[in-house]
Amino acid sequence: MARANDHAARGRIRLDDPVLDRYLEFVESRARHNTVVATASDLKAFFTVINKAPSEVAPADVLAFIAEQRKPKGDGTVIRLIDGEAGLSARTIKRRLSSLSGLFGYLVLCGEIERNPVPRSLATRRPGTKGPALIRSPRTLPRILSPDEVHALLAALRTHRDRAMVQAMLLGGLRCCEVLGLRMEDLRPGENQVFVANGKGGHQRLVPMSARFFSSLASYFETERPTASTTEYVFVALKGERRGQRLGDDGLEKIVVNAKGRAGLSHCTCHELRHTCLTRLREAGMALEAIQAQAGHRSLETTRLYLHLANDWLAAEYLRAAAVIDTSAAEILEAVAR
Repeated sequence: MARANDHAARGRIRLDDPVLDRYLEFVESRARHNTVVATASDLKAFFTVINKAPSEVAPADVLAFIAEQRKPKGDGTVIRLIDGEAGLSARTIKRRLSSLSGLFGYLVLCGEIERNPVPRSLATRRPGTKGPALIRSPRTLPRILSPDEVHALLAALRTHRDRAMVQAMLLGGLRCCEVLGLRMEDLRPGENQVFVANGKGGHQRLVPMSARFFSSLASYFETERPTASTTEYVFVALKGERRGQRLGDDGLEKIVVNAKGRAGLSHCTCHELRHTCLTRLREAGMALEAIQAQAGHRSLETTRLYLHLANDWLAAEYLRAAAVIDTSAAEILEAVAR
C-alpha cells in the first residue's frame, strides 16, 4: 500500500500508448518509482527509434536499435576512457534491452504475442548451448572517497539536514532513494538503527547507524525542520514553495553535487558515498555476510565487490599468504641442502 501511495504522490508515468501504459501500470505494482521512470524512458527510447507497434517488433528491430545506440553522439570525437566507445555505454544499452525484454515477456504472458523478440544471446553452432551475450559490459570497480575527501565533503555541507542525509549513506550505506524514503516511524534512535521499509526490490531491513547520524538528525529537528510540516517523511525542503514538503527525488543528488564543488573534489556521488561506507566496513574486518545484510544485497556475490575495493585488507591477506609460501620454500631448500 505504501508503495502504491508513493507512486500516486509523485505522479503516474505514462507514454500515451495503451499497451505501454498498461505495462507501466503493471511495473508500478511491483517496483519502485525510480524503476518505473527508468522503464518508461527506456521504452520511449526504443519506440522513438523503432516506429512500430509492440506486436510488430521483430528480433531484427532489436538489433537495429542496438546499432543505433552504439553510434557516436555529437561529432563523434568524444569517447569514454573506460571502454573506448563513443556511443551509449554498454550498461545503458543492456538496461534498455532488459526493460524491453520485460515488456515483451509481459505481452507473451498476456497472450498478445507468441514470443519475446529480444534475443537472450547470439546463436551458436551447437543447438541448446548458450551463446555470447548481445552486449558485453566491462566489470569495473566503483570509486570511493578517501578519508580526507570525506572530511572535505562534510565540511562543505551547509545544514544539519544535509549532513544527516550524507551520513546516512556514508555511515550506514543507505541508497539515495532509501534516505529520501525514511519516515518518522522508521527512526529508532534508542537502538541506533533505522528501518528501511522499501529497499531495492521492495525488501525491508534494519540498518545499524552511527550515533553521529542521530546527533545530526536531532540538530536538524531542533533548528531547521519547519514546525508546520505535516509530512511523515523525515527529510523535507527547507525553503521555497515546497518548504516543509518531502524533499524531491533529485534534491539529495543536487546537494551532494554542490557540496562536491565547494569542497573541490574531482568526484563524489551518492552511490560513491554508499560504496565508501561498505568498503570501510570491510577494511575494519566486518564479515561479508554482515555487510550483505547492511547493504541490502540479495546475493553475496554482489557484496564480494568490496573485497576488491578494500585494498588494505587484500594487501594484508596477500602478505600473510606470501609469508607462508616463503617459509615453506625455505624449508624445502634447507631439506634439499641436507
